[in-house]
Amino acid sequence: MVETIEWRDGTVVMIDQTVLPREEKYVVCRNYEEVAAAIKSMVIRGAPAIGVAAAMGVALGVSHSGAERLDEQFDTICDTLAKTRPTAVNLFWAIDRMKKLYSRLRGRPVEEIRKALIEEAGQIRLEDIAINRAIGAHGASLVPDGKTVLTHCNAGALATAGYGTALGVIRAAVEAGKKIDVFADETRPFLQGARLTVWELQQDGIPAKLITDNMAGHFLKSGRIGCVVVGADRIARNGDVANKVGTYGVAVLAKENGVPFYVAAPVSTLDLTLPDGQQIPIEERPAAEVTHVFGVAIAPAGTEVENPAFDVTPNRYVTAIITEKGIAQAPYEESLTALATMK
Repeated sequence: MVETIEWRDGTVVMIDQTVLPREEKYVVCRNYEEVAAAIKSMVIRGAPAIGVAAAMGVALGVSHSGAERLDEQFDTICDTLAKTRPTAVNLFWAIDRMKKLYSRLRGRPVEEIRKALIEEAGQIRLEDIAINRAIGAHGASLVPDGKTVLTHCNAGALATAGYGTALGVIRAAVEAGKKIDVFADETRPFLQGARLTVWELQQDGIPAKLITDNMAGHFLKSGRIGCVVVGADRIARNGDVANKVGTYGVAVLAKENGVPFYVAAPVSTLDLTLPDGQQIPIEERPAAEVTHVFGVAIAPAGTEVENPAFDVTPNRYVTAIITEKGIAQAPYEESLTALATMK
């Protein structure tokens, strides 16, 4: 399975997801500014992977900081990384975890602080892989045998430290012996489904077909699809889910046609401070992502664009939310809170 991100010889190495599947290239980040740029430009993307990258960015920044103004530099490092992507809550969760560790270590020798932060970032990465496998184990039972699974965007190994959330559920179902295939929405405008999800599934030998986003309703009506499984970038306390734009439409079509709609995400994606999805900030991406494909213009010059990267699916369309601690169902305020506080 592909290595999404790792700490290697004092650098952060990540696969460049902007050039897949045409080229398998790795980006080497030698300072926290380069990590921040990689997150912002979507060299690395997917909420869990962004969280791991942010933690490693903090560790990398501190490893190059001087001892004299370490507190001030630490705040600058964290602030820079926090400003990269506003919707994915795992980014802020990981930075907060690194802040708490730094606070406990304040006053210790600088080398001890650096070593501890590097180890913590590595631990977050390993935990994420284990969490994804647990999500897969819980979710595999929900996938009907002998049917097609529809997914939107990429919530696989590339969106995490490894194995994946939504694709982790699919992988676990296949490992359990279920005979399934996958329909992957292309996911305009960044084409994560076309470029990344299909590529991942091909690496694993899982049968997959690519469909355009506006074909989802046709196939959901056909009876071929047994369930929809997607990831999430932030989940509010009431179970409203922010995910890649287009997810809301798929959820509405799934409910209209009686197809279960599942969300797979780690507990770290829950934002219990927000009562509902209306408070989730939605990132606006550059217009060129819509007007151009691989640098080639597909719209007239001067075309005005709105390009929200995410939309919010109301909880009434969500059949269940699959986490590493178990499966939450409505009423979500009770079930999600119980999972979040579970030891």
